[in-house]
Amino acid sequence: MINHVVLVGRLTRDVEVKKTQTGKSVASFTLACNRRFGGSSEQSADFINCVAWNQSADFLGQYASKGALVGVEGRISTRNYDDASGKKVYVTEVTCDHVQLLESKGTNENRSNAQYNKVAQPSHNDFSDNNDFADFTSGPTLDISSDDLPF
Repeated sequence: MINHVVLVGRLTRDVEVKKTQTGKSVASFTLACNRRFGGSSEQSADFINCVAWNQSADFLGQYASKGALVGVEGRISTRNYDDASGKKVYVTEVTCDHVQLLESKGTNENRSNAQYNKVAQPSHNDFSDNNDFADFTSGPTLDISSDDLPF
């Protein structure tokens, strides 16, 4: 069985770092990952909850902020708990094994300043930026059938 997740996206908010009773650091954050519809240029975003532990959590808490481009490698985890009213709550999230910032802090700050200075225009998605995908859309396409997949 395989449970392996690789994501690239932008942080939707500043990373929240807490300490457990045993002193371990745990960071909770949400990544906005762009998704295209079929062959069209229309995009949407998936908002994926992630959790990182120990050194990865401390690193994110210190260096990552809202809007940062982050690469995550990990696995999908599910858990449940009873909330204050006794209702069972189910949570699905990505537990991160490796986390990496994919752009320099200066690039992220320049991007944030440009967004604040830009005149607001209606958009389908606040996290879409066609320049991020220019390298991926300009190359040749692959014709892959379901027979080519290993599963």
